[in-house]
Amino acid sequence: MKVITFKIPKAYLDELDGLVKAGLFPSRSEAIRVAVRDLLQRELWAMRSLKPSELEAGARSRWRKA
Repeated sequence: MKVITFKIPKAYLDELDGLVKAGLFPSRSEAIRVAVRDLLQRELWAMRSLKPSELEAGARSRWRKA
């Protein structure tokens, strides 16, 4: 596994710690791994359901900052 560093809002961290304290995850790292895995599965599944022309346009518009 690789180690990464990122910033997260305090409110997210507090909620993440709550999940760990509740026993749903053994650690923050495991909770984040599960969240990233689920995000990738969902997004890749959505991408695969698009036509190639829709994929590029969808990716550009989906992650554009407002």
